Amino acid sequence: MPTRHGTALAVAALAAGLSMTAPAWSQVKIAFIDPLSGAMAPIGEHGVKHFQYMIDKINAKGGVNGQKMELLTYDNKLSPQETVIAAQKAIDAGARILTLGNGSGAAAAMIDFVNKHNDRNPGKEVVYLNYAAVDPAFTNDKCSYWHFRWDAHSDIKMQALTSYMKGKPNIKKVYLINQDYSFGHAVRKAANEMLKAKRPDIQIVGDELHPLAKITDFSPYIAKIKASGADSVITGNWGSDIALLLKASADAGLQVDYYTYYAGGAGGPTSVKQTGLKDKVFQITEGIANINTPANYAWEEDFRKKSAGHGWWYPRVRNEMEMLAAAMNEAKSNNPKVFAEKLRGMKYKNIYGKDTYMRAEDHQFFQDIYISALTPMTGDMKFDEENTGWGWKLTATIPMGETDVATSCKMAKPS
Repeated sequence: MPTRHGTALAVAALAAGLSMTAPAWSQVKIAFIDPLSGAMAPIGEHGVKHFQYMIDKINAKGGVNGQKMELLTYDNKLSPQETVIAAQKAIDAGARILTLGNGSGAAAAMIDFVNKHNDRNPGKEVVYLNYAAVDPAFTNDKCSYWHFRWDAHSDIKMQALTSYMKGKPNIKKVYLINQDYSFGHAVRKAANEMLKAKRPDIQIVGDELHPLAKITDFSPYIAKIKASGADSVITGNWGSDIALLLKASADAGLQVDYYTYYAGGAGGPTSVKQTGLKDKVFQITEGIANINTPANYAWEEDFRKKSAGHGWWYPRVRNEMEMLAAAMNEAKSNNPKVFAEKLRGMKYKNIYGKDTYMRAEDHQFFQDIYISALTPMTGDMKFDEENTGWGWKLTATIPMGETDVATSCKMAKPS
């Protein structure tokens, strides 16, 4: 028998024109699933700030289809098993949009989980929006209709990075050091193949893999790099693994150029300054704070005020969330099965005024890619990193057309 309180709620809901059986997707709950504990926690915690900032902005403009967005956060401890558990909890809580970035092992588990869930639950589909897991397989042989990626995958990044390195005659000997899982393997494979094709004169003098997020002292690895005679290092390391690698380099006084994917993450800039490697640590990204457009500068300044001075690491989160909101509003639906069609092939002008797009064949996002070096602040730079007095300075722009790599994806579209 319903209580007086329950009856009153039902009457109030009906009076307001609401349905007591509204579909779960009308809640517009977005589940953020990433490491929020352990060595990689600072990466996940800053990701939460990015997504909450975006949701606040979207909600301030009226949300999507008259509904406010809400962020749910889950700690997957960088574990594929915990990722699946968190995804199911999120769905049980009403989320139909799942986003995860860090750790390609976790991302692979998420893709598999979402595919199986949607096969088993027609009418209750969920979608996985990937902002940072860059194993190329996810938009090649493991591509899925329910997966969209906003970060350039590791082969795209290596294509851009090696094109830049091709024009550096000082590079003679390169050492590769990467994390021992699918992403790290993809980086080393692409580096070997692309350097051989573009600069066959370069020697690969070391090719090292190490456990993910398990090394607390990289000095033995730095000793190997030093002994190899390398003048340059290529690494896809991220989180604590790049910060500690650079710290060990500083302690050993190793003076080499570092070509990195993620030196801009938590602790990275501080470690770079400790190395004293002015203009010698490079990163490849889809944007930096010091790209001088009024919109970018205003965005960066506002975010830093609201995040205790931390910079906007992930332009791709802005791209992801703005495109998601646009797709939902254009589709006039918050149902993933409906708005996914709007995301496929969507064109979007980013904050730098550049054209970008989501390729329909594999759901891989394409954009200009930027290479920057960490250097002491100069008059033409506005933002430093981690209060170091050093900031990222643009050294090269790789146009989108030069990174448009082919895909082997054979995507099955749901009926």
